[in-house]
Amino acid sequence: MKRLFHLSIGLAAGLAAAVLPAVAEPRHAIAMHGDPALPADFQHFSYVDPDAPKGGTVNYAVQGSFDSLNPFIIQGSAARGTLDLEFGYNVFESLMQRSYDEPFTLYPLIAESVETDAERTFVEFRLDARARFSDGEPVTADDVIFTFKLLRDKGFPRYKRTVDKIATMEKRDERTVRFVFGEGDRELPLIIGLMPVLPEHATDADTFDKSTLKPMIGSGPYTMGTVRPGELLVLDRNPDYWARDIPSKRGFDNYDQIRINYFRDDNALFEAFKKGLIDVHVENNSNRWTGEYDFPAVTEGDIVKDSFDSGLPSGMYGFVMNTRRDVFADQKLRAALAGLFDFEWANRNLFSGAYKRTKSYFDGSELSSSGTPATDAEKALLAPFPDAVRPEIMAGSWAPPVSDGSGRDRAFLRRGFDALKAAGYAMRDGTLVTPDGAPVTFEIMLKAKGGQELALAWQRTLARLGIKAELRSVDAAQYQQRLLTHDYDVILHRYPSSLSPGVEQIGRWGSASRDAQGSWNFAGAADPAIDAMIDALLNARERDAFIDAVRAYDRVLLSGFYVVPLYHRNDKWVARWKRIRHPDTAPLYGYQLQSWWSAPK
Repeated sequence: MKRLFHLSIGLAAGLAAAVLPAVAEPRHAIAMHGDPALPADFQHFSYVDPDAPKGGTVNYAVQGSFDSLNPFIIQGSAARGTLDLEFGYNVFESLMQRSYDEPFTLYPLIAESVETDAERTFVEFRLDARARFSDGEPVTADDVIFTFKLLRDKGFPRYKRTVDKIATMEKRDERTVRFVFGEGDRELPLIIGLMPVLPEHATDADTFDKSTLKPMIGSGPYTMGTVRPGELLVLDRNPDYWARDIPSKRGFDNYDQIRINYFRDDNALFEAFKKGLIDVHVENNSNRWTGEYDFPAVTEGDIVKDSFDSGLPSGMYGFVMNTRRDVFADQKLRAALAGLFDFEWANRNLFSGAYKRTKSYFDGSELSSSGTPATDAEKALLAPFPDAVRPEIMAGSWAPPVSDGSGRDRAFLRRGFDALKAAGYAMRDGTLVTPDGAPVTFEIMLKAKGGQELALAWQRTLARLGIKAELRSVDAAQYQQRLLTHDYDVILHRYPSSLSPGVEQIGRWGSASRDAQGSWNFAGAADPAIDAMIDALLNARERDAFIDAVRAYDRVLLSGFYVVPLYHRNDKWVARWKRIRHPDTAPLYGYQLQSWWSAPK
């Protein structure tokens, strides 16, 4: 009887434990879905060489200009390289380090551990006691809270959107900070983990929203050195960098100096690369890649051409129509215009057949809706919005119209005109007019010399149907200012993508960002169906539910015809002088310049 009594107690305790929620506890990493791939005692990421030599200088190139060193604010055009997805988080660091070999997982950096609950109603970070800013001062919980409030009040709108979801920010001790949310949010702990941390003692909050050329202080591996506005930013290695030996940073930050060189146009940039003034050139011009790399440095082996595969979705590159403008308020007009880019002619004559036509915002991945009928789960998500998705897009059968590639395909033009006519548009004296009789005319804003051939190709096709599209090239500063204030009709833009689209989609497509100055909602989208699909993908707990939500979201975006889809490739082209080396293995997200190094002389 006594043994049975003890057995009953044990069984009851076990049952109680089974129904009680798991107790939150600090962990070394956090993943958006599932568990982190790497254990707590991992030594380095698999896509770096932990023994890469340190030293030397690398020269990168950027087309454009800069007049500010503050990358967190709307005002000014900030220099690249201080907080940069391509060149690296060299001056400023986030609480945690992202692994680029997993869809969305963070590992220790400034924070040595992270804690959250099953519903993700809070997140708590324990800061590494070794973490220091470049002036030697420790990184504290006060700095974290100061940064969040500062960026909320004076930074880009995306920071405010993140911080506004936090109900309370609590300093639990000098090295521990907890964020409690108004409601459970699957992604928010990770987004907070990617927030930067600024030094309260060295940051002027009163003038923070004003562009400045005064070097700023961060906790990263480099400090700001020589500055020549619009021409050059030099980043010098911090010899006392606190994180050089932690696992998530081994194999990174290998140069003694990083030089970010600016050029007004792409031809000057490429000529500088050919002369050896630039060490690494990311090539986006297919004709150049296939036909212009025949100069001596290439033929003699001093320059190496690399092609890197990527497991990422292609993203969307195309002409973005600003629906804040009356001319683009009509979805039927946008749909007709999207069908009037002659990709087959452009691919043959401008790009030597190097590209594929883009049919989805997530082409080349399991997140794409192209070629796949909507699942029952997708249909359930879309049911409250019966008119949000076109039938052919719901069926997965939609694709942009195809021409014969001649540039004179009458059937291609006829299909376009029939779509316009069905929407109530008509030809009057050689000009296409709206149902109200107004001529259809708009301006395509371009960066100086950027995208001219593509815009001219579209312009020629549109002109044949009486549509007047004017091209306007502006300098980098004016382009950036008009972009931030949404002062344009059409722009040529590339929307990058990932295997874990999340809160950034609110800034790109959410109704809340439509009228926010500085937002990336370049199309001016404001659609309840878009908002609902973003909410669904943000709150999906399992990967399958997440995929369904993203595919439904893709279908809604495609049906809105906000963008004239252009083209993509699944690989990336990078040319480098041979003294610049890289690891043998590239991660899921493709090449990572931060892990490259200069061969010792």
